[in-house]
Amino acid sequence: MDDDFDMAAPGGEMMDDFDLPDDGPVLKVGEEKEIGKQGLKKKLLKAGESWETPKSGDEVEVHYTVTLLDGTQFDSSRDRGTPFKFTLGQGQVIKGWDEGIKTMKKGENALFTIPPEMAYGASGSPPTIPPNATLQFDVELLSWTSVNDITKDGGIIKKVLKEGEKWENPKDLDEVIVKFEAYLEDKTLIAKSDTVEFTVKEGYFCPALSKAVKTMKKGEKVLLAVKPQYGFGDKGKAASGDEGAVPPNATLHITLELVSWRTVSELTDDKKVIKKILKEGEGYERPNEGAVVTVKLIGKLQDGTVFLKKGHGEGEEPFEFKTDEEQVIEGLDKAVVTMKKGEIALVIIAPEYAFGASESKQELAVVPPNSTLYYEIELVSFVKDKESWDMNTPEKIEAAGKKKEEGNAFFKAGKYAKASKRYEKAVKYIEYDTAFAEEEKKQAKALKVACNLNDAASKLKLKEYKQAEKLCTKVLELEGRNVKALYRRAQAYIQLADLDLAELDIKKALEIDPNNRDVKLEYKTLKEKMKEFNNKEAKFYGNMFAKLTKDSDKDAEPMSVDSKA
Repeated sequence: MDDDFDMAAPGGEMMDDFDLPDDGPVLKVGEEKEIGKQGLKKKLLKAGESWETPKSGDEVEVHYTVTLLDGTQFDSSRDRGTPFKFTLGQGQVIKGWDEGIKTMKKGENALFTIPPEMAYGASGSPPTIPPNATLQFDVELLSWTSVNDITKDGGIIKKVLKEGEKWENPKDLDEVIVKFEAYLEDKTLIAKSDTVEFTVKEGYFCPALSKAVKTMKKGEKVLLAVKPQYGFGDKGKAASGDEGAVPPNATLHITLELVSWRTVSELTDDKKVIKKILKEGEGYERPNEGAVVTVKLIGKLQDGTVFLKKGHGEGEEPFEFKTDEEQVIEGLDKAVVTMKKGEIALVIIAPEYAFGASESKQELAVVPPNSTLYYEIELVSFVKDKESWDMNTPEKIEAAGKKKEEGNAFFKAGKYAKASKRYEKAVKYIEYDTAFAEEEKKQAKALKVACNLNDAASKLKLKEYKQAEKLCTKVLELEGRNVKALYRRAQAYIQLADLDLAELDIKKALEIDPNNRDVKLEYKTLKEKMKEFNNKEAKFYGNMFAKLTKDSDKDAEPMSVDSKA
């Protein structure tokens, strides 16, 4: 095949919910710095654990000793032997405490010097604290309980009773396993379940459960205060089975523990390839396109009939294939590149990504036309295809040439999306060529021009006209007199209704190659489009002016004269 096709070718973790600590001074033990701009100072006496700090609304537990600047002590929780508890940021303590403790980590010990404006002010607190007194608090943050208004309207207040693991939260499609108990305000038990499983999006018991689990981590246990709008509303709920009745407009108190969940994800935009993780894999690496993967497979029909089994028999080797090479159905390809080593997943594949409308004879059974398939896949191992950063220059040029040829084959077969992906990957291999030798730069330029032109042809077939226009522009930046780039960009402009720009490209192409038949034909098409557009425009304005004239005639009625005037 030539470097590109004949011209007549018209047609993609900071993480959400990942809370960072409040901005505060970064201190070493023994160092003192000011917090804010009101004179509050903090000296670190002992470093704390982790990076987390409490926030407004959290219930904190501290030990403290408070003195005047002259060393006079007038209060100490340590002397009483009982930690002091309060809700942070709610005005339950002096402002200096609210501001200072927000910067502390669990187990941290700090000395706060608090000016009168952030303590007891000009009046003091007789007889213990004199007017305008600067105070020093030696504070140790023992622990805190996170309290969150998860709906931001006071409808569900979440108090963390036991912290969870890691940072992930379930999403709408995930299947969660929880334990819960629900009570009325008078402590009447309404419902209880040791373990119950449900899809987050579909919910269970009352709306509060699905909203709460989306904010929770694995193993986390919380207490929820649930207002009626997230419970059973103004209608309440009748008793049924083991569940008690809920009166209208009742506030509920629910203890909820997120035991675990199975991650469920949609692997295609049209939601026709669904993956449910049955067992988590190892590490973070996943196969890339072109990787050699080794898997164990069980394929079933919707009625449970097993049509394929690989790697499960005694002494049977796992099944090996190369991703993105059409060695397996498209749905399997898409699933495997999202998996980690050791991961086991159930993948549900609609006919469009399986065998479509055709019957397929498999190892153990026949797959009827239009069958949805269920695969249990275990990714045993994989070897990634070599990435461009691991290649030397000759290897990059060779890999780009190979991807271009693969793209050409897909284009000829009418598989334009696959062709486009190959051309894009080819260009990525040689995108950065500043370190190339002069001859290598020439080879890379020729490949970029050919691949971007062919990719533009693919995009035109896929009706992705804006992308086609951008690709042709890239070619013209390298070769300003490339007729095929001007021609294909004109095709894209016509479809985007940028007729003036299309005409400029076609005229330039004909200046360069006056006898080009394809460009002449496209110019004819353009002129017809322009004529059609001008006729529509003339008709539109003609109708508008006719209406304006008619309305003007209506308004121009003769004035009536009052004969009695």
